[in-house]
Amino acid sequence: MSNHKIIASNFKTNHTRASTRDYVEALDRGMRDIGYSEEVFLFPPATALDAFETESAIRIGAQNAYPTVKGSFTGEIGLEQLGEFAIETVLIGHSERRHILGESQAFIAKKFAWFKEQGFTIFYCIGEPLEVREAGDEAVRRYLVEQLEGIDTGYEKLVVAYEPVWAIGTGKTATPELIEKTHAVIKRLCDRPLLYGGSVKPSNIEEVLKVPGCDGALIGTASWEVSSMISMLEISEKLKTEN
Repeated sequence: MSNHKIIASNFKTNHTRASTRDYVEALDRGMRDIGYSEEVFLFPPATALDAFETESAIRIGAQNAYPTVKGSFTGEIGLEQLGEFAIETVLIGHSERRHILGESQAFIAKKFAWFKEQGFTIFYCIGEPLEVREAGDEAVRRYLVEQLEGIDTGYEKLVVAYEPVWAIGTGKTATPELIEKTHAVIKRLCDRPLLYGGSVKPSNIEEVLKVPGCDGALIGTASWEVSSMISMLEISEKLKTEN
């Protein structure tokens, strides 16, 4: 298997159109400077989506979209809006959309099926809240199985992100042992590239990427500063040459 790791940044509700353009330009320069030739995925807010001209392989994705070409869905964006910028990558199932915005598994599965039909690359998020983790390994396995209900786990453009809810934006990162154990469970359910997300930052990304069964990282807070993102790409590149 390749030593290449998939690195992605979820901006969430951060950055503007102008600051995203500055970020992409700085990231493009930084990737060239460190010789980073792999794809990097960025998920800016909808107001900052654009078609950026870059020399590096920076791929822009949508944090959310509605399963429609266009229509009467106030506050949503569909294929027509994404198509304007040739965007073909979408994040589905993020815990904030599940827990804060109330997206059900049935709706998430419908969204997944629709964007799969359009041939999108789908970053699909799963992960358990603290009370499930505290209930033990079998409770976690059952919870993750439920989050894969109705999802085509064999889809060739699927990337899975395991993000324990209790570790997102809290500063708590799962231990390497826990990541390895949980990734092994997920790999038995779905053999697609599997990223870890949950308070990944420059100080721990090396440890995270070295975990067996970890194919990369979906990064939140620590990736919003472009210098921090470039540092993490540099660490990933160094690991690739070490192996």
